[in-house]
Amino acid sequence: MQPQPAAGSCHYRYEQGEPLPDTACTPGARNPAVTQATIKTTICRSGYTATIRPPASITGAEKKLSEKAYGTASSPSVTEYDHLLSLEDGGDPNDPRNLWPEPPDPGHTHGINNLKDPVETKLKTAVCDGKVTLAAAQQALVQDWTTALDRLGLE
Repeated sequence: MQPQPAAGSCHYRYEQGEPLPDTACTPGARNPAVTQATIKTTICRSGYTATIRPPASITGAEKKLSEKAYGTASSPSVTEYDHLLSLEDGGDPNDPRNLWPEPPDPGHTHGINNLKDPVETKLKTAVCDGKVTLAAAQQALVQDWTTALDRLGLE
């Protein structure tokens, strides 16, 4: 289990009504095994993320501590312990700088509701199709996932 930020030390920010993590607590972290040279054998290979995703037995305890760091008031059943830099876009699987308790969209109270997921998939597809570099996609996600597609001309 990875150490987490201190309770109450992290604060959400919002863009276009969507939650973004505290840049000091969750700046994102890259998986060193994923580079532009390795994308065909890593993120562009079907089933890749399943081979590196940490088990819930580890991330469950980390999520609880991360929720305390962010002071999350949402039910844990609707808060996703999310990778800022997604696994499918070369994010580190269990670096605490890359994981945060992503709250649900306003008004959503049942199950995980994450509008970030389709953005991550579009970025991965663009990287694997050679439309953008891995570094550009990663930077766009870390900077602000709500505007990543527009900034890269993919929307």
